[in-house]
Amino acid sequence: MSQQQDRYRPSGSSAALSAAYDTALLDLDGVVYAGGEAIVHAVESLTTARDGGMHLAYVTNNALRTPDAVAEHLTELGVPAEAADVITSAQAVARLMADQLPAGSRVLVVGGEGLRVALRERGLVPVESADDGPVAVVQGYGGPELAWGRFAEASYAVARGLPWYASNTDLTIPGARGIAPGNGAAVEVVRIATGAEPQVAGKPLPPMHRETVLRTGAERPLVVGDRLDTDIEGAFNGGVDSLLVLTGVTDAARLLAAPPQHRPTYVDRDLRGLLTGQPEVTDAGGVFRCGGWTAVVRDGEELVLEGEGDPLDGLRALCGAAWTFAGDGAFGLDTGKAVAALGL
Repeated sequence: MSQQQDRYRPSGSSAALSAAYDTALLDLDGVVYAGGEAIVHAVESLTTARDGGMHLAYVTNNALRTPDAVAEHLTELGVPAEAADVITSAQAVARLMADQLPAGSRVLVVGGEGLRVALRERGLVPVESADDGPVAVVQGYGGPELAWGRFAEASYAVARGLPWYASNTDLTIPGARGIAPGNGAAVEVVRIATGAEPQVAGKPLPPMHRETVLRTGAERPLVVGDRLDTDIEGAFNGGVDSLLVLTGVTDAARLLAAPPQHRPTYVDRDLRGLLTGQPEVTDAGGVFRCGGWTAVVRDGEELVLEGEGDPLDGLRALCGAAWTFAGDGAFGLDTGKAVAALGL
């Protein structure tokens, strides 16, 4: 039941999303946890959705940890999970490489254990140095302890003309203390040093969607994420619906400025949104209403919000006004006053 045909306002749903879709494809960082600790309402919301029959799959661009480690962490947080419930960008890039390289190929790894395990599962051999005879290079998030010298090893090998792969290119990663550099920042280091471009597997690109479909068998999936340029764009590219939660890197201003490929089907504060329907955003001659709020672009110059009630309904109404005005582009008017009125 895809709502992909309408990219100009959030969609409504009379049924709880956990009933309307058979599988939730959940991002982890910024959605389920931040800095290793569960995000508020996440555990109880996921438990209720699962008990109601929704299959939960955890789809992460973070290639640092193995699926076993991720599943163990989720279980410790109170969300029982098996390794088979976890799909990582390390698995996606390992499949991409195995499709292009001979079995048994030696691969220079700049990243963590999750990447090494995924490569071995595909019959590839991780090595640590550009002098160990690698035929390719792969980068994945290695955590804050990753030594600077690892980027030099990657640069030496890539500069020799070896094919270069990246699990993902997220520039940032959310943590307990704030936003930190992600694997995309590390990829930029090697790009600057070599002038080369990697093949990328993670969200929002097709290899990650393919990996997710192969491993989950979802028929009516709902992508749940906090990032417009990975989670939501990945859902758009895969032709499936999405729920944006405001517990990670995306704020209201970024959402209003989103181009069509970054516009989610649904918007909610947190994972409690899985357990409810979504109110409809109506359009009456350019005046967008949701709940007790109305939003309009006045005279083509100002985004105006009026009303009262749940601020999230106000944000949904604003999305309708901004996205319709922007059409197939990005909304370029100042949103500061309208966003401030929400108090989100």
